Amino acid sequence: MLQFIHKEGKAALAKVFVVLLILNGVLFLCLPNHWFPITVLVISIVLFAFTLCFYRKPRRVYKGKLHGLVNVPTDGKVVVIEKVFERQFFNEERIQVSIFMSLFNAHANWVPVSGKITHLSHVSGNFWAAYLPKSSHENEHTNIVIETPNHGTILTKQIAGAVARRIVTYVHEDDEVLIGSPLGFIKLGSRMDIFLPVDSEIMVKLGEQVWANVTILARLPEMKSPETKSPKMKQ
Repeated sequence: MLQFIHKEGKAALAKVFVVLLILNGVLFLCLPNHWFPITVLVISIVLFAFTLCFYRKPRRVYKGKLHGLVNVPTDGKVVVIEKVFERQFFNEERIQVSIFMSLFNAHANWVPVSGKITHLSHVSGNFWAAYLPKSSHENEHTNIVIETPNHGTILTKQIAGAVARRIVTYVHEDDEVLIGSPLGFIKLGSRMDIFLPVDSEIMVKLGEQVWANVTILARLPEMKSPETKSPKMKQ
C-alpha cells in the first residue's frame, strides 16, 4: 500500500489517521447506542479516502522521445493557452499553457523537457484561487528555467493556490534533468504554467483533462544553432 502513496503525503496521512481514530474511538465509547458516532465514522472514512486519493503516487513512466517534445508536468485541466509577452526571463512573446490541479488530481509534478536547469527561484506571494489569471504572477510560486540542447529554453512555474501553502521542488539550479522525471509536489489546489517558444506546436486543447507522463503538451521547434546565452531574471 505504501508504494502507492507519495512520500510527501505519508506523514500527513498518518496524522489524519491518528486524529480520526481517536475521535471515533471517543465517540463510540461515550455514545455507544447513538446514531451520531456512525455518522462521524462514515464521514471519517470518506475524508481519509479523499486524503489518500490526493496523495496517491501515479505509477506512470514517460516512454516518448527524450528531446523535442514537452511532457505534461502534472495531472489536471488545461485552463490557459495564449500568447503572452514574458518580461521576467525572456523579454519576448511566448505561448503560455496553464494546467489547473483540482483537489481530486494527484499533485505530483514532473519534468516537462530534457535539458539543464539554468535558473530556479522561489517567490513569495498571495494565495488567490489558482484558476484565476492573476495567480500566475501574484501567487507564491517557483520559477524553473530549463535550457534544452537543440529546442530552445522553456519556463515552468509551480504555483500555489488558495488552499495550497507549500511548494516542494526536487531539482536544483545547474542540474541536468530528463523529461518525465520527478520535479516536485504542490500540496492542495494549485496549478502549473509552462512558457514555450512562440512557434511551438501545441498538442492540447483548452478545457482538456491531461495526465503527466502520458499526454504530450507540445512539440518544440528545432533551433538552427544552440542558444549561447541563458535567460537571466531581471532585477
